[in-house]
Amino acid sequence: MSDMQGVFFWAFLVVFGVVMYWVSPRARDEGGFFRGHDEAGRPASEWALMMSVFISWIFAKSVTNAANLGAAYGIVGGLAYAAYWLSIPLAGWVIYRLRTQEGAAGLVSFLVGKYGRGAALAFSLAILVRLFNEVWSNTAVVGGYYGEGGSSAFIAAALLFTAAVLFYSLKGGLRSSIFTDVIQAVVFVLFLGLTLLWVVPTHGPARLLSEGSFALGAGVDLLLVALLQVLSYPFHDPVLTDRGFVTREKTMLRAFIVAGVLGFFAILAFSLVGVHARLEGLPPSGNVPADVARMLGVAGFFAMAVVMISSAASTLDSTFSALSKSVAHDLPQLAGRDGLRRPVLVGAVAMGLFAVVGNLPMIAGTDILKATTISGTMVIGLAPVFLLARRVAYSPLSFHLSFWTGMSLGVLLAAGQIPSVWAIGEGKYALLLGTNLYGLVLCFAGFMVPLAFGGRRSTQAGAGA
Repeated sequence: MSDMQGVFFWAFLVVFGVVMYWVSPRARDEGGFFRGHDEAGRPASEWALMMSVFISWIFAKSVTNAANLGAAYGIVGGLAYAAYWLSIPLAGWVIYRLRTQEGAAGLVSFLVGKYGRGAALAFSLAILVRLFNEVWSNTAVVGGYYGEGGSSAFIAAALLFTAAVLFYSLKGGLRSSIFTDVIQAVVFVLFLGLTLLWVVPTHGPARLLSEGSFALGAGVDLLLVALLQVLSYPFHDPVLTDRGFVTREKTMLRAFIVAGVLGFFAILAFSLVGVHARLEGLPPSGNVPADVARMLGVAGFFAMAVVMISSAASTLDSTFSALSKSVAHDLPQLAGRDGLRRPVLVGAVAMGLFAVVGNLPMIAGTDILKATTISGTMVIGLAPVFLLARRVAYSPLSFHLSFWTGMSLGVLLAAGQIPSVWAIGEGKYALLLGTNLYGLVLCFAGFMVPLAFGGRRSTQAGAGA
């Protein structure tokens, strides 16, 4: 890349941040900053919500992982990662039931009433870990288009990108996030199409879609992991769940279903970039899209970079808005304070702090796939908490036996302490599959034990215990 081309790519990051700030609406009150309402107090439209959910879950790390898995396992790898997008319709259905049948106004307040403040606090801490992971894992992907991991160009680009997104996120919170998501979704789809036009004709759709083997050790083990984690994975992501409470119930449900279907096919389509790399014989790497982009010339590389920047920005601004709501609204509520004096200011400060601290793993060079698979295992205990909520009147013990079982298994897996006898098959993800399958059984069993021995406790009796 020439010096002039390098200047163009760096200038693009700056221009991107300036344009997004210019078009972003300003939030005038808490309703706009935390709930995405416009100046008249109206919620986001169904179209805007659908586009926002769609693009905010097309993480830069996700499209990178999809391509990496496509390179490793062919189309099976793409299917495995795309399966996570089934989380969105499931989350929409569960939140719809919680709102219409339980009267829930948010997941944290729902947990307080159903499982107690301790449960809501544990859940909120898990959310903060999730949001922390979203910062570094997405900025690292953007940095990969400006330099090798750990290089000064890599780190500088990631930090410049973070600053650009923070700049416009501070202006409007969730309102600006949803508004810019619509723009970023259109840009993403356009440049994804351009990228596929460069890649697909080389080998043809039939060859790309038939590459790979449906065997347990050839990516099917990860596909099964994804299908198991779908039962719990969406609930610890406020980027998704916060949007489940900003519009009418049926509007939200339709938006979530459409967004999930579109996301599934978008991720599967992008995995073809990795399948193309596999057929071209490119050596394995942690950033296959960037490797392929370098083969496409300056125009192709730029198209791929725009895909990554638009997807990363939509996720990062949503992460900042979700973080501000958690710190300025949900956590004070758990502490028994109905409202802070200046919640928007507190939320803005939290955004700034997380923008700095959240990039530390990126600087250290952590593997981005771990942000999904390991954290997904840690929260498998949320599956019965939300899926079986109607069976509970008030049972804190059910939550804790399920939640901490999953959390413990996730920590043990990350530490390499899960016994090999738990492995299912002999593939790379055999132990991950076994841990998730047996772990889910243990979590559901733990959740049901207090109900089996104590029966349904009334909310009033439980609250006073």
